[in-house]
Amino acid sequence: MSEPSRFDRGHTDDLLSFLAASPTPYHAVANTAERLEKAGFRQVAETDAWDGTSGGKYVLRGGAIVAWFVPEGADPHTPFRIVGAHTDSPNLRVKPRPDTGGHGFRQVAVEIYGGPLLNSWLDRDLGLAGRLTLRDGSTRLVNVDRPLLRVPQLAIHLDRSVSADGLKLDKQRHLQPIWGLGDDVRDGDLIAFLEEESGLATGEVTGWDLMTHSVEAPSYLGRDQELVAAPRMDNLLSVHAGLAALALAAARENLPYIPVLAGFDHEENGSQSDTGADGPLLGGVLERSVFARGGSYEDRARAFAGTVCLSSDTGHAVHPNYAERHDPTHHPRVNGGPILKVNVNNRYATDGSGRAVFAAACEKAGIPFQTFVSNNSMPCGTTIGPITAARHGIKTVDIGVAILSMHSARELCGDRDPYLLANALAAFLEG
Repeated sequence: MSEPSRFDRGHTDDLLSFLAASPTPYHAVANTAERLEKAGFRQVAETDAWDGTSGGKYVLRGGAIVAWFVPEGADPHTPFRIVGAHTDSPNLRVKPRPDTGGHGFRQVAVEIYGGPLLNSWLDRDLGLAGRLTLRDGSTRLVNVDRPLLRVPQLAIHLDRSVSADGLKLDKQRHLQPIWGLGDDVRDGDLIAFLEEESGLATGEVTGWDLMTHSVEAPSYLGRDQELVAAPRMDNLLSVHAGLAALALAAARENLPYIPVLAGFDHEENGSQSDTGADGPLLGGVLERSVFARGGSYEDRARAFAGTVCLSSDTGHAVHPNYAERHDPTHHPRVNGGPILKVNVNNRYATDGSGRAVFAAACEKAGIPFQTFVSNNSMPCGTTIGPITAARHGIKTVDIGVAILSMHSARELCGDRDPYLLANALAAFLEG
């Protein structure tokens, strides 16, 4: 018999708050860690020796987090159940020498991160957030969450061809935001401003990882409020759902698996970093957990052989204005439940046995699911799924929530899908 859903509209309300509070990967993992602490998890340092005690633990590294819960009496070879997601989103990021401008305008030099829909960043009020590194090596989060920057589009009177030929943007020349007036552009102005905003002394900041974000609040949309419009749903929606599912699993007794949440950075540009899915972070955490419980390499091999990962990322809902871009027999609908993502060329890691695992979780949770496959005439995107499967040799299944406007500064999903996903993830983690 299926269990009743344990997350409802309140989960989506909380998602909106989480998105608003997480303009960067660094803020997202800090907010995740804060929620884990409230659920009884404790941070462990990678530089310390780990013990084999039971309970919830997590590791923070830059814009990535890995959290896991060891049940009482877990054997060293107990398999893991992993929800994998990513914390980063396409956006405009500040260059090493940010102060620029011309013709009476002061601007901030930015670089394109990932594959954003560039037009969605035009004429939008932008804030600035990220991580400041101080002279003593410590870090400080900063979030100027008010209209500070804007990338103004060229007026149609000065580009009559835009209506006929479409908008053409030069990534270097056309996307540098304005943040003030003046001809006296000076190196250090932006960082000095952020030092003042953060209550830091002048010259205390020696490094920074900064990015723009839309300051328009996440919101419900539509006549009946059955849609959600928000930034960074790709892929903080999955991080938030995985966090809720992990906290719920940790409160259960007699878990047959060790539930894990892995939120990686740098998925949008290939995952090849010390905080990305193609780095050693996840494997190191899982192995150290096995060895801390007295396990051997044989126990590690047994644990990994029984492990399954759900790679949870957003996918494409059928677009009412572009339905021909989708496979004609696979039209995932908004609010139709989570999607199973399949690609025989291994752009997604799902196979038939993986489908069975996800189908069982959805059946247990009492929720529907849909299937996504790309139109044969179009290239297919990819996720951390194939990377995770290949790097760690663990069964991986690609899933997610169907949305519109993926990689826009503001994306669109159904109000029910976030908590349907969370229910599926909870059922999966609990086995």
